[in-house]
Amino acid sequence: MTGDWRRDRIGTALRGENPTVLRRLTSGFAVIGDVQFLPGYSVLLVDEPDVQRLSDLPRAKRLSFLSDMDRLGEAVERVCRRLDPAFRRVNLEILGNTDPFLHAHVWPRFEWEPTDVVGAPVWLYPRERWSDERFRLGPQHDVLRDAISGELDRLRSAA
Repeated sequence: MTGDWRRDRIGTALRGENPTVLRRLTSGFAVIGDVQFLPGYSVLLVDEPDVQRLSDLPRAKRLSFLSDMDRLGEAVERVCRRLDPAFRRVNLEILGNTDPFLHAHVWPRFEWEPTDVVGAPVWLYPRERWSDERFRLGPQHDVLRDAISGELDRLRSAA
């Protein structure tokens, strides 16, 4: 997974060129995270590249984005609970401190995490976790990708 798509995640998603896209949702794109040291990590990208914060959206679209975040969170939770008995919970975060576009992080959390970070924000994991090739998104995550995508489809049809 290399290429220019990382420089324009939303534009490439809109053009069908972002390889991390799981599903198109109402307000944006559910994507699987570039790193998977917490298997199932996903992100909701807004579908308007110039939108930087939740409050930039009209109220209806804002609520749609939050609903999509909930749906992606539930899909990740269901899949992680099914695949790993040590699954604990999902953390949902809208931060916006680094990337200049609205997005929401969906972090699954597990009992097997190191004790010094299991109860802390994911951002306190050592930097090497974020760049370690062992955790880089790749074909080894296809089962996880397919499971989250399938769960998103089930949740859509149940709505």
